[in-house]
Amino acid sequence: MEESLALAIAIIFFAVIIIIKGVKIVPQSDLFLVERLGKYHKVLHGGFHIIIPIIDSVRAVLTSREQLVDIEKQSVITKDNVNISIDGIVFCKVDDAVQATYNVVDFKNAIANLAMTTLRAEIGGMDLDDTLSNRETLNAKLQTELGSAATNWGIKVTRVEIADISVPPSIEKAMNMQMEAEREKRAIQTKAEAQKEAQIREAEAFKQSEILKAEAIERMADAKRYEQEQTAAGQQEAMRLINISMMENEKAAEFLLAKDRVAAFEALAKSNSTNKMILPYDVTQIIGSTSVLGDAFFKGISDSKANNA
Repeated sequence: MEESLALAIAIIFFAVIIIIKGVKIVPQSDLFLVERLGKYHKVLHGGFHIIIPIIDSVRAVLTSREQLVDIEKQSVITKDNVNISIDGIVFCKVDDAVQATYNVVDFKNAIANLAMTTLRAEIGGMDLDDTLSNRETLNAKLQTELGSAATNWGIKVTRVEIADISVPPSIEKAMNMQMEAEREKRAIQTKAEAQKEAQIREAEAFKQSEILKAEAIERMADAKRYEQEQTAAGQQEAMRLINISMMENEKAAEFLLAKDRVAAFEALAKSNSTNKMILPYDVTQIIGSTSVLGDAFFKGISDSKANNA
């Protein structure tokens, strides 16, 4: 009886062990790689699974979450022979659990070492200035190189970031001096450009002012010419009307002469000068006649002398 009880307890205990070994509850983010009699059988994803104990065994437990692989700080020589220290981070995730288990011993270590060698090769072909200023380009090249190699390991490289680039103190001092010189150079260039722009604006303003002055003078000349043309046209029209009046009325010319004489005597009478003498109109006619007779007399005498000779 006791032997039967002990056997039953042993069978139950063995059954419990078998059940515990055969039941696998896989978390959502994990991957269980199962081997059957030492050979790959299947991959268990998140959920409840049953395997055959002793025959089946879990070879590896991987995670499907994105993982970080540190690139340790290392010394690298650039193309222009500058020794710098650099480190970074690789973001990756398991894309194929079978390849990640059977194609590489430790994919994290393999990625870290591959990243270091690739980083040396890339920076060895770049100058210091390009290394410091083109981090995005360097990250893209590293991701491409690591991604092509990690594909054979069932690993997908999602991103590569260069964390820190350190240069020697002497190089850093020289770079600071160069940066200050560049800033001073840009300041001088900016000042020169501002002065040049100011001079150009002053010249443009002077040019515009002279153009406006010339246009004003031209307009004034046009206005004066127009005024003279209109005045001449008015005088011409007045002369034409006077001629027509004289042709139509013989007394028109005498009227104009009398009008001018009256105006002349009026102006002379209003003058403040003491050296003036006003004669009646008849006296002026007599004087005019006398002068005409005198001219005729003297002309006759000269003609007779010429004939006697």
